[in-house]
Amino acid sequence: MKDRSIEKMVTKVPLKDQPSDAEYWRTKSYAERIGAVEEIRLEYNRWKYPDAEQRLQRVYRVVKLK
Repeated sequence: MKDRSIEKMVTKVPLKDQPSDAEYWRTKSYAERIGAVEEIRLEYNRWKYPDAEQRLQRVYRVVKLK
């Protein structure tokens, strides 16, 4: 994984002039959007389950034979 450093930044904007989050994400490509969601998912899982290793989920199917 790559390490990210977040730089603190504060900008005062009047409430009526605030940019829309939806408009920002519409300017991004599908790949960038999916990448951002995946990064958030990984970050959440590392926070929620710090000792768990990533694995594939097992799927079982029961089939009745004649």
